[in-house]
Amino acid sequence: MEIKQTIGIDISKLTFDVRIHSNQCYRVFDNTPKGFKELIKWVDKNNPISKEYTLFILEYTGIYSEEIALFFTKNDISFSLIPGLEIKKSLGISRGKDDKVDATKIALYGHRLRDEIKPSKIPSMALSKLKRLLTLRERLVKQRAGHKSTIREQKRIYLRKENKLLFETQEKMIKFLTKQIKNIELEMKQIIKTNQELSQQYKLVVSVKGIGDQTALFMIVTTNGFTKFKSWRKYASYCGIAPFPNTSGTSIRGGTKVSNLANKKLKSLFDLCAKSAIQNNPEMKIYYHKRLEKGKNKMSTINIIRCKLMARAFAAVNRQTPYVNTLKFVA
Repeated sequence: MEIKQTIGIDISKLTFDVRIHSNQCYRVFDNTPKGFKELIKWVDKNNPISKEYTLFILEYTGIYSEEIALFFTKNDISFSLIPGLEIKKSLGISRGKDDKVDATKIALYGHRLRDEIKPSKIPSMALSKLKRLLTLRERLVKQRAGHKSTIREQKRIYLRKENKLLFETQEKMIKFLTKQIKNIELEMKQIIKTNQELSQQYKLVVSVKGIGDQTALFMIVTTNGFTKFKSWRKYASYCGIAPFPNTSGTSIRGGTKVSNLANKKLKSLFDLCAKSAIQNNPEMKIYYHKRLEKGKNKMSTINIIRCKLMARAFAAVNRQTPYVNTLKFVA
């Protein structure tokens, strides 16, 4: 798609600000279906460039940007969802916060990168449901962990007969949360089971020894069904396990290290996967101990194993065949 015009949209809970880059036309609309229709009429009237050469640039704001993205998709309107941090870092120092200015910056960002930027595709309904359920599950797991930690300390200090209601209430909460977590997991399994493509991807990913159910689900959701990232290396960068050089001139000569700009949840999941693979996968266990015997750093070795597991998952999905453990064929 050749882009000649960019329109920046800064979305908030109730409204969104719009700026047309070429003529700097500006207006605020309600973040509702009615507001989306008014936006299209206003753009048709004020945009001097044909819509087939126009790209809407939206700052990703979670659930507040989902509805307009769905509207654009249904009406075959080209748009691109960009993380706010990426826009912020690309445009230099900013003082203060203003939605009108932000819409202008978003439009400018899109114009500067119009030769590189690609239109976005929203996930399928099944993937969207999976994402929402995974988010809810994570929230409930954290709440349950909080109650478990609290009651464990209270039982160590307080007598049960003097604090019966205190303990019983939290125990009921833990049981209730556990039940809801199981219900969510059953619903996610049902979504996977009833969708042939997702079911196939799930089976291929978990065929890699070390990668479990939750990691497989997170991979499918965050890669938009393995369509969002061109290679496992780009995904490794997104997850924060890809090493980058740390040198500058003659004064800074540091070793390679991973970036703090990462999806921390996925990074922690792959850390658990790597440690599980070291314990249960003979190939990874041998590789891990050989590197340590050579004096290699323990954490860098674990990070290499994270990358190996990720690369194998991507390879299995790309080939559409389960991962084969070749070590068992070695004489």
